[in-house]
Amino acid sequence: MSRSRQLFQLSPVVVLFTCLLLALPLAAQDSADPGFQKWIEDFRKTAIKNGISGEVYDRAFKGITSPDQWVLDKASYQPEFKAPVWQYFDNRVQKRAIERGKKKKQKLQSWLDKIEQRFGVNPNILLAIWSIESSYGAILDNDKVMRNVIRSLATLAYADPQRKKFGRQQLLAALKILQSGDIDESHLTGSWAGAMGHTQFIPTSYQAYAVDIDGDGKRDIWNSVPDALATAASLLSSNGWRQGETWGYEVTIPERKLPAGKLTIGEWEKLGVKRANGEPFPRKNDKAELKLPDGRDGPAFLMLKNFFVIKRYNNSDRYATAVGLLADQIGGAPGLVKDWNRPFTPLDSTQVEELQKLLQEKGFYKGEIDGKAGSGTRKAIRAFEKSAGVEVQGYPSKEVLQLLKSQ
Repeated sequence: MSRSRQLFQLSPVVVLFTCLLLALPLAAQDSADPGFQKWIEDFRKTAIKNGISGEVYDRAFKGITSPDQWVLDKASYQPEFKAPVWQYFDNRVQKRAIERGKKKKQKLQSWLDKIEQRFGVNPNILLAIWSIESSYGAILDNDKVMRNVIRSLATLAYADPQRKKFGRQQLLAALKILQSGDIDESHLTGSWAGAMGHTQFIPTSYQAYAVDIDGDGKRDIWNSVPDALATAASLLSSNGWRQGETWGYEVTIPERKLPAGKLTIGEWEKLGVKRANGEPFPRKNDKAELKLPDGRDGPAFLMLKNFFVIKRYNNSDRYATAVGLLADQIGGAPGLVKDWNRPFTPLDSTQVEELQKLLQEKGFYKGEIDGKAGSGTRKAIRAFEKSAGVEVQGYPSKEVLQLLKSQ
């Protein structure tokens, strides 16, 4: 039945209301926020003072009438606990990420060679960053995660007291990206905090490092994987990446107390520090710092200059270590000699997927089947363990998988 015939069968009042509703722009049907609309109007003057044209500004904010509550929820979210070391690395340096990285490397070899020739950055490092930042671009198709960058940053600038300055600064940079023509409004998407594209650059970092390596006239980190990887390489190169050198070494350490700070590799050797795989260190004069991410009983590392360069991408020891370990294994190196401290027998990512599917079938899990044992998976495991009458631990272990299969 056509819409017009349906309307004529309704009461006159309903018909009038329906017609008025259909005539409204889609965005106007949301709960408009007058305070936010006033803020947008006022910020227009700031944008123009910073070189943004009124036309670009108005086009960017067309249809935006209220803050994004999802962004505010993400901004205020405080995790109940810091992920254990084993969980952080298991979710990033895992079988699927390594296999996909190797396939991407084969497919993009000519571009990776070109990027390495220009910036001197190891392609495996770029692939590892791509994996950790966006799961090789998979999150870009997730509408629940990727939002309108203009609305997200305006939301932070307007309604988040802790991030107002960040929101304003990044919003101005995002508007300049639109004005440059590198991307249009409909494709300017990013995380709740405005991290954009395959390699998740915030707008100011994009402005500083973005590269058009595919030669189409646009620095497009959303749709061009070569541009995105070259942009990551540009950031690392600009911050002192040392070509041909690694990021760090897994080592064994003596029982005695070792000094903090940086020493040469030769000096560390005299203190009893050796490579875990038994091979010699290639350069004895390199400065390195000892890191123990999981305490003295876990893997130990001597971190070199490139480790600290990776931290310019994300200022986290765990992040930089994960990038390095994943990059090495994409390049064909074996895994760690000494495993992380864990009170259970671990699963690989394929087995975690199987565990998630079984938990879902039994009604304990509602999240994504992604092979990553995050807080949602561990919560589901605890619920299952409680129902099964066993000790509640929440570990993604082979023991739990076997118990699920047996029931």
